[in-house]
Amino acid sequence: MDNKKATLELGTKPVGKLLFQYAMPAIVAMVASSLYNMVDSIFIGQGVGAMAISGLAITFPFMNLSGAIGAGIGVGASTYLSVKLGQKDYATAQKILGNSIVLKIITGILFGAICLVFLDPILRFFGATDNTIPYARDYMVIILLGNVFTHLYFGMNALLRAASKPRHAMYATIFTVVLNTALDPLFIYTFGMGIRGAALATILSQITALCWQIWLFSNPNELIRFKRGIYRLDGTIIKNILAIGISPFSMNACACIIVIFINTALVKYGGDLAVGAYGIANRIGFLFFMVVMGINQGMQPIAGYNYGAEQYDRLMKVLNYSMVAATLIMIVGWLVGEFFPYPCARLFTTDQNLIDIAIRGIRINMLTFPLIGSQAVITNFFQSIGKAKISIFLSLSRQMIYLLPLLIVLPPIMGVDGVWAALPASDTVAFVTAWIVMYRFMKKQKRQMA
Repeated sequence: MDNKKATLELGTKPVGKLLFQYAMPAIVAMVASSLYNMVDSIFIGQGVGAMAISGLAITFPFMNLSGAIGAGIGVGASTYLSVKLGQKDYATAQKILGNSIVLKIITGILFGAICLVFLDPILRFFGATDNTIPYARDYMVIILLGNVFTHLYFGMNALLRAASKPRHAMYATIFTVVLNTALDPLFIYTFGMGIRGAALATILSQITALCWQIWLFSNPNELIRFKRGIYRLDGTIIKNILAIGISPFSMNACACIIVIFINTALVKYGGDLAVGAYGIANRIGFLFFMVVMGINQGMQPIAGYNYGAEQYDRLMKVLNYSMVAATLIMIVGWLVGEFFPYPCARLFTTDQNLIDIAIRGIRINMLTFPLIGSQAVITNFFQSIGKAKISIFLSLSRQMIYLLPLLIVLPPIMGVDGVWAALPASDTVAFVTAWIVMYRFMKKQKRQMA
């Protein structure tokens, strides 16, 4: 099937089949991406030690901040691309590809260079102590040196999905996981590189996959491809990319701030091992959340296309299917977190103190998981149809309006349990907020469809 026909199917093929077709590769890719991070954590925890797990957890704000910049451009460009394909404006879609690549290169280089210059002060600000900063520094130096390749790799994957190539995006992610899993023990154990070996394995895996992505977009038979004249930065295109991408940027940037507060509170009330326990709990929960993100990514081009084509009945169908699927996934996550926390924690470490802290953290952190699925889908839905202000509000409300104050108020009262309890409490309020906003939007859409 040619690329143009595949794009047109977004507006004609049954919505359920389309969502499965687009979401399944994205789910596989996102789960693989989550496993990608888990593999590093497992090898580091088992091969380097419990304190290395805590050092790795200190780097989470770096990952969130880098991801914020990457998502701001990648999601913004892919969503804008989907809308333009729905409008059959292929010339603009072509320029979106070129402009997003240039933006990725510029931001990737600048972010990596600035953070390398101020690495130690930034790590201290993120909650690193004398015990954890050596591990965090060793890991981040290599990650930041390869930051531009990471930005390009994730950005190209988002564009592949928007250009009706979800399977290729899935293949790229799976490849990086397989290669990273093979290189981790080689670099960590055989070459004795420790935590630096895990970072190097990550970057080399992404660079290899990036070479294949570039080859795909260089195919002259593709509808959306690399060619002359698309790389000159266009003010209108950049403005639209950033306008749409401000929502995922804000969400990830806020996540960076939140993790800093979490890390510093955990160090204060629970010590370095509590930070490591959060790293473990976060990895376990993230695995299920990434499945939901895969559903969202599958929904994104379908919602964007049909919104652009003004086919609102199909738009609402893909939203409803996505919410049901996401809720079911998070119920499974809740069952795992509440009833099987020990095997989850033991996977990362043999340190019994760390395991005990992680078990309690996993149970509290995943307490309200059944609510998170639909809330995440609703937030992404508004982003997918270009309604950035609503998506930004839903993203910021959960993290900055609800979670941040709870992280300030609860720990002094409840100690380390207050840090854990703030997470499900904010999720509950964010769930109610998302559904109120969604209810109002659906009422408006029904009037338009009548």
